[in-house]
Formats: sequence, structure tokens, C-alpha cells
Amino acid sequence: MRRQVRELTSSWLSAGRYVPRSDCWLRSFDLEFSRELAARGLIGITWPVEFGGRGLDARSRLVVTEELLRAGAPVAAHWISDRQIGPAILRHGSHELQKELLPGIISAEYIFCLGMSEPEAGSDLAAVRTTAKRVDGGWSVTGRKVWTSNAHRATHAYLLARTDSTGRKHEGLSEFIVDMATPGIEVSPITDMSGEHHFNEVSFTDVFIPENRLLGTEGNGWRQVIEQLSFERGGPERVLSTYPLLVEALDHLRRTSDGSHDVELGALVARLATLRRQCWEIADALDAGRAPVVEAASLKYLGTEFENDVIEFARRVGLTTARNDPLAEALLAAPGFTIRGGASDVLLSIVTKSETRQ
Repeated sequence: MRRQVRELTSSWLSAGRYVPRSDCWLRSFDLEFSRELAARGLIGITWPVEFGGRGLDARSRLVVTEELLRAGAPVAAHWISDRQIGPAILRHGSHELQKELLPGIISAEYIFCLGMSEPEAGSDLAAVRTTAKRVDGGWSVTGRKVWTSNAHRATHAYLLARTDSTGRKHEGLSEFIVDMATPGIEVSPITDMSGEHHFNEVSFTDVFIPENRLLGTEGNGWRQVIEQLSFERGGPERVLSTYPLLVEALDHLRRTSDGSHDVELGALVARLATLRRQCWEIADALDAGRAPVVEAASLKYLGTEFENDVIEFARRVGLTTARNDPLAEALLAAPGFTIRGGASDVLLSIVTKSETRQ
């Protein structure tokens, strides 16, 4: 599989069909590339053969995702679906929902966005004000979600909504799968500081969701979403988002170095090896049927620091920051590193509480 990915990315690079980018899993959207991966059986590879997957282990998927990130490939079209929505449907979805949705994800026909964060909620995922009220045949949803990557291109959305407001804020939450073509959904673009549009605000006004699109158990959304976040936080994209920039810095050093940056480079390489080992251990946990919530939080926290340090290293070795060059692109992406997937203080809290309980 490693060879398959390298051959595909090399052929696309040779043909000039994409340019390697930092943060490619969020910013580089190319549906044709995702569908070429799908044709090679490289999406949903851990999922059951019954739904079109290959029934392989999480370590096999890690090999594929590492190679795609190393190459800075345009993978944003399928990344969220493959990383966390499919696994969430496998864990909590009905068999009917699995049969309906998983083959479409595996073929890169279905594109998912995440309806989690809300305006004015900051990093408090439980501060959900979007409501889902029971109506005949399903639910009626009203509310807003923000920072919803690629919602303007998505066919479906994962949605976290409040189905009961009588308890504590972590209670009464439920998960849903929503067709983005449903009446009452409005997608408004959010342009980032680089001028790119991949973020959005999504408004739901009396949006009808059929009963069978409830994911898992009503009111169990908090436990389910925390599980799901271990998939989101525990992958190599939390380590390798700036890898294409590291490659640029190494190429620059080969041409210009007097050896003065060797110690700093060695420290970065050692940290990268440790973080890759953490990714491997998280994959082992997933293969064992666990949701490695604490391990994923630790990886995401340490990986964020590493990715930012790669940017600083590239700056110190003399890469320029002209518009659209690798360092400038990474710098513009960097403010999101410590927020997406959980702010750093939230991740430290998860790890600390775990240590306290032991």
C-alpha cells in the first residue's frame, strides 16, 4: 500500500496535477484525486468487506495516511469521512445506515462536513444550542454551526444537536447524519486570512431529519462524540501537517548549510520519530477495539507543538515568506493548529484528569 500511494502521488506530481501543501488534509480539495484513491481500494480500508472495505487493520490505514501527508496530497475531499465519520457509523449506526452510507464514502461519492462547533461557544464543545425537536417521522433541527470545513462542497453533514435541555450541558446531546440538500440549510463562506475559502458557517432552520438518521442512541451524543474525537485527534495529520515545509527546509539546508542547524534538525527528527510511534500505538488501540481518548489528546497536543516548531525551524534556516511559498502558507495555516480538534488547554485537561484518576 505504501508503494501504491507513492506511485499515485509521484505520477500526479510529475504531471503537475497538484502542488504539495502544508495542511493538505484540510486545504487541498480534489475530488478526482480522492476517487483515484477509491478506485485503488485506499479509502475505508479498515471497514468490513460487506460495505466495500478491505477489512484491514488500523496500522494499514496509518501507512496510507502517512504517505499521503508526506506527499502533501490533495486529500481534503474524503479525509473527514474516512477518518472519523465512517468509524462512527460503524460503531453506532444502524445496519441500515451502514449499508446506505459506507459504500458512498468508500467510493468518494459522499463528502462529509462536521457540524460540531458553534458561534460564541469557543472551545466548549458541550455548549450546543442547536436543537433537534421530535416531529412526525423524525426531527426538526434549528441552530448554527461554524468553522465547518468544506460544507459548501459536502453531500452530508455530521451534526451534534441538543435533544433534551433539562439536564446538564453534557447531557441530552444526540448525533445525526444530515443530507446537505435538505431544505432549510444555508451555507455562508468564511474566508481565512490567506483569502482561501474552506471554512463556513452553516445555518439550520426547521431542517427535517428522518428518524433513521439518528446516529446511535438519543441523548448519548456526548459519549459518542468523545469517542469520535479520538479518531480525529489520534492520526498522523496531527504530526505531519507541516511535513512538506520540513522537506523544503531540508532541501534548502542541503544547498546552503554550514552545519549550524544540525542539532536543532536532529531534535526535530527525534521528536518526529516519537510522535510516529505514538500514532502506531493509537492504531494498535483502535485494532483492539478501544477508543484511545487520552492517547489521542496527548498526541494532538504534542503534535501541534511539533508542527509549529517546524515552521520556526524553516524560518530560522532562511526560507522566505513571499506570498504563496511553503513557509508563508504554513504560517497562515498555523493559527488553527492549536484550536481545531480541541484547544491545547482542553487537551491538557483530558490528560491531567486521566493522570489524577490513576
